[in-house]
Amino acid sequence: MIPYKISELAKIISAEIIGNPEGEVSEIYFDSRTIFSPKDAVFFSFSENGNSFVNEAYQKGIRVFVISKSDEIEKDAVYLKVGSPLQALQKWAEFHRSKFELQTIGITGSNGKTIVKEWLNQLLWNDFSIVRSPKSYNSQIGVPLSVLRITKENNLGIFEAGISKPGEMAELENIIRPQIGLLTHLGSAHLENFESKEQLIREKLKLFKNSKTIVFNSDDETVKRLITEIYPEKELITFGKSENNHIRITGIEKLINSQKISFEYNSKNYQIEIPFPDEGSAENICCVLTVLSLLKTDFEKHLEACKNLLPIEMRLEIKEGIRNSLIINDSFNSDLHSVKVALDVLAQQAFPRKSLILTDVLQSNLDKDLLYKEVADLVNSYPIDDLILIGEFLPKYKELFKSKPRVYRTTDEFLKTLNLLNVNNEAILIKGARPFELEKVSAFLEKQAHDTVLEVNLQSLIDNLNYFKSRLKPTTKVMAMIKANAYGAGSFEVAHTLEHQKIDYLGAAYVDEGVELRKLGIRLPIMIMNPEQSSYSPIIDYRLEPELYSMRVLKLFVKILKEKSISEAYPIHLKIDTGMNRLGFKNDQLDEVIEFLKNENSVEVKSIFTHLATADVPEEKEFALNQLKKFDEAYQKICSELNIHPIKHALNSPGMIHFPNHQCDMVRLGIGMYGFSDDPEVQKQLKTVLTFKTVISRITEIETGETVSYGRRFKAERESKIATLPVGYADGIRRALGNGVGKVNIHGNLVPIVGTVCMDMLMVDVTDIECKEGDEVIIFGEKPTAEEVAKAMGTISYEVLTSISQRVKRIYYKE
Repeated sequence: MIPYKISELAKIISAEIIGNPEGEVSEIYFDSRTIFSPKDAVFFSFSENGNSFVNEAYQKGIRVFVISKSDEIEKDAVYLKVGSPLQALQKWAEFHRSKFELQTIGITGSNGKTIVKEWLNQLLWNDFSIVRSPKSYNSQIGVPLSVLRITKENNLGIFEAGISKPGEMAELENIIRPQIGLLTHLGSAHLENFESKEQLIREKLKLFKNSKTIVFNSDDETVKRLITEIYPEKELITFGKSENNHIRITGIEKLINSQKISFEYNSKNYQIEIPFPDEGSAENICCVLTVLSLLKTDFEKHLEACKNLLPIEMRLEIKEGIRNSLIINDSFNSDLHSVKVALDVLAQQAFPRKSLILTDVLQSNLDKDLLYKEVADLVNSYPIDDLILIGEFLPKYKELFKSKPRVYRTTDEFLKTLNLLNVNNEAILIKGARPFELEKVSAFLEKQAHDTVLEVNLQSLIDNLNYFKSRLKPTTKVMAMIKANAYGAGSFEVAHTLEHQKIDYLGAAYVDEGVELRKLGIRLPIMIMNPEQSSYSPIIDYRLEPELYSMRVLKLFVKILKEKSISEAYPIHLKIDTGMNRLGFKNDQLDEVIEFLKNENSVEVKSIFTHLATADVPEEKEFALNQLKKFDEAYQKICSELNIHPIKHALNSPGMIHFPNHQCDMVRLGIGMYGFSDDPEVQKQLKTVLTFKTVISRITEIETGETVSYGRRFKAERESKIATLPVGYADGIRRALGNGVGKVNIHGNLVPIVGTVCMDMLMVDVTDIECKEGDEVIIFGEKPTAEEVAKAMGTISYEVLTSISQRVKRIYYKE
């Protein structure tokens, strides 16, 4: 970003200056854990209790801070004190935007914002010097960060704006100031904070308050009515199926892996093909076509290029690598800012060595000398142990890099040397543009080559966490449950993600889970829910916090503390049994517990909690309320007699929904975070986190009367096509799903599992659909859901998720 003098920034944001405002800033941080290049950086303290984060940022080298409270001041730092650091950031972005006259497109909607923005960039980057929102930066923080990236070289800005509640869009409009407004598909996302869908639409349309032109789909009658009503004087450019559209859609032909879209524009008929068969992509490309028609470029040239559009991977892939390594694959796009984002992720990994494989930066119109000096300066600001440069240009600038890089002209040239790489216990970032085919490198370095994978969308996990947080009081803490390998998702990756979301506690079932997380660098408090006597020593050694549920285990744990000569009071958690009849102190045992703790200073009660037996059973609401009443009485008795006020918690995910008035001090968020709720309205707001996938190994044709699999339990009643999938009960597919009970998704079609499920394979009937060997198969995800699979099996989604074998490779994505 363009440097600003500190004194100038203070004036822009109307800040009180504490310290010497000499120098300038050219980098912004707001999360102290992501600081790896503190030189000329400013830290915005958004948190209400941000002093600890300011102190951490100071320890990492930041010397310029935007704060709202000035409790602790360092003599060699400068503080810009404002009423609201968030508003200060937005005011800075407004000022910065006002300095430039570039043409700007503002995109909002429920779905498709990021895809439309990236497709416009793919088609237009040779025609314009484009600045755009990185990834899906469209929030109250993301939009100003995006706009602050504008430079004098840019002549087209493409920015997306997202909102989650009323009153947010007006500020984003002030920052973006779009001349062209684009409304993508409108669904029900974030609808929970609005009185109606119409209120949501009206709020989104505020982005176009000062736009000259608005682009939208006229087939949505509500959208058409509201835009016409609110902005009758503006230029309204529409696409849709009716006669009077600027671009009139005349036909859509669905193919297996693509679709052809026919349309009429300027009295001429056109047809394009895009390599995406879904309905959402059809609407997204219509948005793109309509915007292209408004810009002074070669429209027909861009139509031809549509067939080469690339999928938008707005996510990093994080995979287990060979020899205890971690592979971070971001080989989907190549621009300067995305390199920084990927390097931030690499720097956050708790591995002793870090390596970077980097290709030429293709999506930039900067002069090559200037571009690669910026690339080198960026890479040099991070701790990189091993650097590999691939491409036509990067090797020419190898002397600019601090690490002595190995250079290669092509990916194939590098692949020939991969066997010589001494990969061991390190994090490896693979970052580059698609033409370099870095997926070949990733495939070589990945730990497993099994075609069956469990995809874990960490961004959806974060979104679900934030949804549940939005239902809590601001003071309510969150314990995130990661037992059973984080419900099958992978405990370290989930814990690492949650640590960056500032949750308060992790909950694990057994000590082994907690020890592994500590070894991998997780610092959050971790409660162990099922501690065994043999686990007390490692609990103490790794600073884990045990749940204690009987006098026997309480006394044993205290005995171990004394044997280890632990001098300070050790944190413990007391479980109260109010009706679950599993673990916990019963009411008639409380006096003994209290008497013991009165005379024992070796432990500190960090929390007291109970577990509801019927939080998700509506007809048993009274039982749950009775449990909560018993818990309140037990908690008050312990606290009053011991004169303590530990954290109080009772609610799990269903409890948060059905008993919102009993949040206490903390809630335990488990299955809801992974995308499941027993409440249909809540389920609509949750995103899919886990997708279980495989591929078609073989398709065979069988005659009428032939049979499939063990026991000949499926007999063909017609000539049939049978697809074999490389997944079976050893991977977590129960045999109960065989013989037509379960279904899988191939190209949007649900097809039945036929015959007996084998250990490593199963078969499906694909007679009525188009598919081929190698095609993707979804076992559960969006369709069918894990809940639907569970119902077919006669069980619950928890069992489906936690049954997925460890031999199934986990692939992690994050926006």
